[in-house]
Amino acid sequence: MLQLYNTLTRKKEVFTPITKGTVLFYHCGPTVYWTQHIGNLRGMTMGDLLVRTLRYFGHDVVHVRNYTDVGHLTSDADTGEDKMEKGAVREGKSAQEIADKYIALFEQDVKVINLLEPTYKPRPSLLIQEIIEMVQILIQKGYAYTTDLAVYFDVSTFSDYSRLSHQDMEKMIGGKGKGDAEDPMKRHFADFALWVFKAGSHTNALQTWGSPFVSPLVSGGVGFPGWHIECSVMAKKYLGASIDIHMGGVEHIPIHHTNEIAQSEAANGVPFVRYWIHNGHLLVHDVKMAKSEGTGFSLSEIIEKGFDPLALRYFFLTAQYRSQQNFTWEALSGSQKAFLELRDMISSWKTDSRVQLSEDKLEKIDQYRKKFVAALENDLNSAAALAVTWEVAKSNIPSTDKYDLILEFDQVLGLKLDQSPAVSNQPSDIPEAIYLLVQERERLRKEKKFDEADVVRHDIEQHGFVLEDASSGTILKKCR
Repeated sequence: MLQLYNTLTRKKEVFTPITKGTVLFYHCGPTVYWTQHIGNLRGMTMGDLLVRTLRYFGHDVVHVRNYTDVGHLTSDADTGEDKMEKGAVREGKSAQEIADKYIALFEQDVKVINLLEPTYKPRPSLLIQEIIEMVQILIQKGYAYTTDLAVYFDVSTFSDYSRLSHQDMEKMIGGKGKGDAEDPMKRHFADFALWVFKAGSHTNALQTWGSPFVSPLVSGGVGFPGWHIECSVMAKKYLGASIDIHMGGVEHIPIHHTNEIAQSEAANGVPFVRYWIHNGHLLVHDVKMAKSEGTGFSLSEIIEKGFDPLALRYFFLTAQYRSQQNFTWEALSGSQKAFLELRDMISSWKTDSRVQLSEDKLEKIDQYRKKFVAALENDLNSAAALAVTWEVAKSNIPSTDKYDLILEFDQVLGLKLDQSPAVSNQPSDIPEAIYLLVQERERLRKEKKFDEADVVRHDIEQHGFVLEDASSGTILKKCR
């Protein structure tokens, strides 16, 4: 029985889906204003581990992982400038162009580290009408109110608002007083924006839409949605009013996910999520990884240093998803060594002759499988699952049976352990990971996805390599 740590109850619980055999899973995806650092990719990999585990255990999974392309301000608490617009100004592009660019880069990254494709990948900018409709419901039910600058959710109207975060709302709301410096008409500082008018500090907002909401400062209710309402709408549209699992980083607990619960349950009148799952942060020298600190390493930087991207995935799996994980180049080197050794061992078993298994060996195989399953059942303990994989690799069961069993485990681990290096006899000064990118570009070109192929080409060039498309094929060279 799979047990997951539910942030809502602060304990491990046996997982049972709402509908037997089908799991409705929403995973908070990236805000696509910048290249995602590997801390974000760790969170995405942990969501992938969950999906693979559920499917390994026989569930059908409807997986939604969104892209936030509007409404996410630089502070999660609805202050500052819109991150998408900040990216647009930085690069002299439209917000739409920024979103398209960084979605393409993210799509490339997650393919390279072998994340399964979600069932749906919605963007809130394409669901504005649905967002407006949910905000209207909240106003009609008395959960929301309008000021000159925004439509807010009134947290005092929703009982047990802080049940996910376990914050003391009496102190937060009663002790802090009404309003804030940005909007003096705001009733409580904890109230959060559902719709932000093109007024005040957002007078020059680039992404705006008309709405039925009324402000004396703008005509036609022009503005943009708040970040929190977007996820509630996307979850409802693609999964329904009540879902099984919602996952994201621990930083989302006190604000984003707390607000999602309040507005979803207020609007829909039913419980929103049964199991709230949160992954811990990736640290660098015991401090949270962050672009602002110069430690927001991208996957391209990992590849540039000669690491196989699947070695990074291996590194992520060496720590349980809820724990913080400390990144160092030495630790990644160790993971690469282990990953390549495991892959080489498996490759060497492919052509071995099969032998008839004894009862003892059959029992060992069964016990290894049970240990692997038990590790996953214990709140997705990927580190323990990897340890079992190594036990099998070093065991005395026949190599062909090791091969079969480990590739079965790899359905969950996602390390592509049955695949040989992308290119044999490659020049020593060109990392294998670059060849993986070349192969991906060729695949996209064959599928006539030329814009995406150009993104990959740019990524290759950023690593210091150049491609020459000749009649005889593509030639890869290192820049001198």
